Order: sequence, then C-alpha cells, then structure tokens
Amino acid sequence: EEEEAELEELLGPSPLAVEPGAQRVAVVHPAVKWGPKKSPLTTAELQIAEAVALVDTLQNWTVLEKIIIPTKNPDKKFIFGKGNFQVLTEKIKKLPHVTAVFLNVERISSLTKRELEDAWGVKVFDRYTVVLHIFRCNARTKEAKLQIALAEIPLLRSNLKNEVSQLDQQRGGSRYIMGSGETFMETQIRMLKEKELKIRNALEKLRRKRSLLRTQRRKREFPIISVMGYTNCGKTTLIKALTGEAGLQPRDQLFATLDITAHAGYLPSHMAVIYVDTIGFLTDLPHNLVESFSATLEEVAYSDLIVHVRDITHPETILQKATVLSVLKNLNLPSHLLDSMVEVHNKVDLIERYKPTEENALAISALHGHGLEELKEEIEKKILTVTGKKILTVNVNLEGPQLSWLYKEATVQEVEVMPEDGTARVKVIIGSSAFARYRHLFPNSKIFM
Repeated sequence: EEEEAELEELLGPSPLAVEPGAQRVAVVHPAVKWGPKKSPLTTAELQIAEAVALVDTLQNWTVLEKIIIPTKNPDKKFIFGKGNFQVLTEKIKKLPHVTAVFLNVERISSLTKRELEDAWGVKVFDRYTVVLHIFRCNARTKEAKLQIALAEIPLLRSNLKNEVSQLDQQRGGSRYIMGSGETFMETQIRMLKEKELKIRNALEKLRRKRSLLRTQRRKREFPIISVMGYTNCGKTTLIKALTGEAGLQPRDQLFATLDITAHAGYLPSHMAVIYVDTIGFLTDLPHNLVESFSATLEEVAYSDLIVHVRDITHPETILQKATVLSVLKNLNLPSHLLDSMVEVHNKVDLIERYKPTEENALAISALHGHGLEELKEEIEKKILTVTGKKILTVNVNLEGPQLSWLYKEATVQEVEVMPEDGTARVKVIIGSSAFARYRHLFPNSKIFM
C-alpha cells in the first residue's frame, strides 16, 4: 500500500502539463537554408507538415496558420535574425484567434520561451513539450507514465535555474529557508533529485518484473520478433494482420503505441512466435525523451529478430529509415540483430505496381494482406537460422517415452501413426540443444531432415 501511495504521488499532476482545453495554433518552422543544420533528405514544407500532424494528434488542438521563416542558425537565443523575428512577430500579432505558437525546434530554453511569450502574447511550445503532451495523453500503463515523469525532470531542472536567477536579481534567491541551513535553490534541487531517484527505482522494479516474464518466455522457447518503425508506419496494423488478434485497434495517429505489447502468432510451419509492438520513432526526438523510454526499448535487445516497417508512401521515407536505424544503433543492440533485420515496405496498395529498389526488402499491404505469406516465410527462415531450431521428422516407438519427451521439449506439429508396427512419424520443430539431448537419449530413433 505504501508503494502504491508513493507511485500515485510520483504520477500526480505534472507542473509542466499543458492546461486542458482547446488550443488554436500557429505552427512556425525555422527553415535552415544552408550549412550543417540543413538536412538533404527533407524540405521545409515536409517538416512543417509533420509538425502539423503532431498538433492534429491532440484533441481540441487546431492549426490556424503555418509559417515558414528562414534562419541561418536555429540554435541561437531567438532562433531567427532580428529582421525575420520582427516580421514573424508582426504576423503573429495579426492572428487574433491564435492562442499558441508551436515553434518546430527540438527544444527552447525556459528563458527564451518566456521572452517569446512576452513578445507574442501567447503560449509557446517546442517539439519536446508537444511530444511530451501527446505522450501524456496516450500513456495507459504506470510504466509509460513513469517514463514521461522521468523525461520531465531535465525541463523542471532548467525551469528551476531560471526561476532562481530571477529571484537572485530581485535579491531574494540566496536567502536561507528558516532554520534549515539550505537555500531555496538547494532545497528545490534536492527534492528534484529525490523525485528522479524514486522514479528510477520504480522503473527498475517494473523492469525486473518484465525480466522475469522474459525468462518464462525463454523457458518455453517462443521466438520473439520486435516490430519497429517510424511513428504511424503501420506496425500495429501489421501485427494484427500477422496474428489475427481482433482486440488490436490500430489508430491513424502519431505515438498511438507507448508501451511494449506482446501478441502471439504462428508461422507457416505452425511454429508459435511472439510479436512485440514498440514505440514509434520521430526525427529530432529529444535525447532525454528517447533515454527515458530506454527501459521499454531494451526489450528489443532480447528479441530474436527485428522487423523494420516503413511507410513507403511517405515523402520522407528515406529520412524516416535513417532516423530508425540511428536510434537502433544507439541502443547498443547485438550486431546479429541489426544484420538479420527484415525490412518491410508497407502501404504498397497506395502505389501502382510498386517494386522495392532495396535488396531483400519485402513489399506488403498490412491493411489488405498483400505479401503477408512471403513475409511470414522470410521471418520463419530467419528465425530458424538465428535460433538454431530445426524442422524435422522422427520415427518413434509408441510404447517408448519418445513422443511424450518431444511434446515436452519441442513443438510437435504432426503425428502420423502407423498401427501395423506400433510406430509414428512425428514432425517437430526443435532447438539445437534439445535435438542433441534427443539423439543422446534415443540413439536408435530414425531422423529425417
């Protein structure tokens, strides 16, 4: 009960939570015209389209205006040069119904945010706060909520520094709290540290629980397939198509899935596997946000195979692929997982006569079932290779213990009884170590590869 109460306190209302209610938003994109910050794989129009899609994900948020303003250096304090900042301020002031500006940059400091809000007279959000707000709206489990609370700590820390520097200017910042020997700043920093430690401990307990579940799955030798991709590429739709699980309800929106969810399915040989649905990725997703979800993403390291799903109709599909591969590399996954990855080009029903240009990529439509049998065959081939499992037929004596041993230690697919001589032909899927034990225990058993 104490643990539950502490969890409830950690998951209480966030000081950073966006106030409920409608927001009428002007989306502003700083377009880098040249230099190292300019990406060759996208355009300002596509980048602002993704920012609009993020806003559209939120209930009661509406985009009233889209503004692209050039900048040389989006990292400087006001993002734009003096002249362009003046032009932008005038544009925003002429939009009387706008209640907020979404500045499409990774993150702005709390000081810059306050000065921009003073200049424009409306709320200002960056990608970090908008994505965090989407996460808050979509978080269902305690783990997802804890990870969001952890991602908020750097923002709270940065806000605190600015608040204290303001107090210092007013000559009140360094005063001691009566009788404690601590300044206001020291007390607040200590409380934040304690909160962060509590969140990390709570996440560690959940991680251990998941590790236990993983061990149980391993004992039963179910191969695990992680389905990954850019947000809204069709991962959940594909898992629903592969497993036939009616309860899965894919949603056409960004970050619909925040939690790892596992779903059982069968491959052509009737081998049972587990498909794991994971959080989607996004270009310029702030590092702290990725890091706070690393506990969830570590599940991927324990899978036997990764299926990388791409929305091949998206104009930025190449940039999206680069984003996903970059995050996967940063997760320090075992090299065999990255080397054996299956790439899937989804939504081909929307492109006439589509053929993948990438070698070994499979064209599918998760929605209409096109190409799914070929995908299952490819998954099975890779799973047999990486897990060392074999599909074979063995001759067993029905009076002996072989059949019950095979049911216990392997996956029995078919049993063809031959009553005239009291034997049966048994088709099984069996792991390398179990196969070695079988040969040792039953040296006279006939085996057909």
